[in-house]
Amino acid sequence: MKEKFYISTAIAYTSSKPHIGNTYEIVLADAIARYKRLTGYDVYFQTGTDEHGQKIEQKAKEQGIKPQEYVDGVALEVKKAWDVMNTSYDKFVRTTNPHHEKVVQKIFKKLYNQGDIYLGKYEGLYCTPCESFFTESQLVDGKCPDCGREVTKASEEAYFFKLQNYAERLVKYIEEHPDFIQPESRKNEMINNFIKPGLQDLCVSRTSFNWGIPVDFDSKHVIYVWIDALTNYITFLGYDPDGSSEEFKKYWPADIHLIGKDILRFHTIYWPIMLMALDLPLPKKIFGHPWLLFGDDKMSKSKGNIVFADELVNLYGVDAVRYYMIHEMPFANDGTFTHELLIERYNSDLANVLGNLVNRTISMAQKYFDGVVPEIGIQEDIDKELIDVCLNASEKIETKMNECKVADAIDEVFEIFRRANKYIDETMPWALAKEGNTERLKTVIYNLLEAIRIGSVLLRPYLPETSDKIFEQLNTQNNSFDSIKEFNGMDVEIKLNQPSPLFVRIDKNKKLEEIMSNNV
Repeated sequence: MKEKFYISTAIAYTSSKPHIGNTYEIVLADAIARYKRLTGYDVYFQTGTDEHGQKIEQKAKEQGIKPQEYVDGVALEVKKAWDVMNTSYDKFVRTTNPHHEKVVQKIFKKLYNQGDIYLGKYEGLYCTPCESFFTESQLVDGKCPDCGREVTKASEEAYFFKLQNYAERLVKYIEEHPDFIQPESRKNEMINNFIKPGLQDLCVSRTSFNWGIPVDFDSKHVIYVWIDALTNYITFLGYDPDGSSEEFKKYWPADIHLIGKDILRFHTIYWPIMLMALDLPLPKKIFGHPWLLFGDDKMSKSKGNIVFADELVNLYGVDAVRYYMIHEMPFANDGTFTHELLIERYNSDLANVLGNLVNRTISMAQKYFDGVVPEIGIQEDIDKELIDVCLNASEKIETKMNECKVADAIDEVFEIFRRANKYIDETMPWALAKEGNTERLKTVIYNLLEAIRIGSVLLRPYLPETSDKIFEQLNTQNNSFDSIKEFNGMDVEIKLNQPSPLFVRIDKNKKLEEIMSNNV
C-alpha cells in the first residue's frame, strides 16, 4: 500500500480572473504533488473555487446577470488558468455544487444543535471585498487591515460561532505540533496577535444578501463564507455528519493546506476550531506562502499592474513561467515579478545551464558515436565528483521539499546541470576526440548523458513538459525515481534521437519592446 498524501490549495474567489500572484499558489502545490507522486505516494490534490458572497452578488447585478451565471464564467477562467500552467490536480471543486451545499447545511445544524453556534446581533465595521467584520482597534488608518479599502458600519441579526470555547485547546495543539503552522514567524503572529488577546465569536451567517447557502432552519439567513468555503476540504472528500465516505477516511487529515499568508488567520484559527467542534483530526501542516509582487507592489486592478498566466505562457512558454514562479519565491519572504527578471532567469538558467547542456551533449554523442550510447571506458577521479552530485541530489531535494522549500529544491536539481557543464569544461571531449582517446571519450559522454537523465527525473515535478522533451531526446523510458539510485540508467547501445533546442535564448530588448507594444 502506498502512503497517502493530501494537498490542497485555497479555493480561488470567483470575483475575477486570477492573476499570476494567485496562480503562483497552484504551481507551487502542483510541484509538491508531482514530487510526492514521483517518490511513490498515493496523492490526492484538490483545488477549486469559492463562489458565494455579497461581492459576487453585487458584480452579477452590475453585469445584469444571475450570480450563478457570473460564477460559472469566472470558475471557467480559473480552471483554464490552472490548466494553462499544466497543473495535475485530482479534483477541481466549486462551492455552488449541490452536494457541498447540502453537507454545509448539515454541518451548520450540527454545530448549532451542540451549542457551538447561537443567534445574536452584529454591529461592527464591514469590508465588502474581504467579506470580514472588524473592530475599530483592528483597522489600520481607519481602513481594512487586510486590503486597505474603506469599511462601512453594519448592523444585522446573525448566527455566531463560539471560538473562545476552543481557544485554549487550539493554543495547546499549536504548541505541541511545531510544524502545524509554517513558516515559524506566521505561527507566532497567530498566537500572539489573534488568539491570546482573546478571540471574538465569529459571524457565520448574514441576512443582508441572498447569494449563499440558506440556513435550512432559518431561511432569512445564508451561511457566511467561513463555514461554506473552509469546509470544502472535507465535503468534497466525502465528509458527512451522518456518515463519511471511504475516500474521506483514507485521505483525511490533509497533509498540507497551501494558502496565501493573507488568509492564514482563517485557516489556522477558524478552520481548526471548526474541526475540533466536529471532532475531526486537524490538518498536519498549514503553510502560508509569501506573495508574488509586481516589482515592489502587490498586484491589483487599481494599480494597473496585473499580469495573467496565459499572457506569460504565450510570451515564454509554460515551463519558463513555472520555473520563474517556483525559483524566485523565497520560503518566507515575498518574491518579485518583472519581465526583465524573468528574461534574465530564462536566459541564464533555462537556455544556458539546461538547454545548452542537453544540446551540446546529445550533439557530441551524435558526432562522435553516431548517436549510440557508448559503454564506459577509461575512468578518472574527476568522474566521481559528477557522480556524487547526481547520486546525492535526491536526498537533498527530499529534505528541502519536506520543509516546503521548493525554490531550494529546484536549485538542487539545477546543481546537477551546472556540475555537468563544468565537467564538460574539465574533460574537454573535443580534445579527447582530436587525440583519438576514444576509451576516455566514451566515459565522458556516458557520464554526461546519465547526469542529464538523473537530473531530468528530478526535474519532472517542477518542469514536467521540459523533462518529457529531454527524455524524448535521450530515447529512454528509464525515468522512474527508483532508477536514479545508481549511476547506470542509460542503456548502452540505444540510439539517441536528434538534439532539439529546449529554450531558445531571448533577445531581451526586442522582447521588452514586443511586450510594451502589446501592453502586457
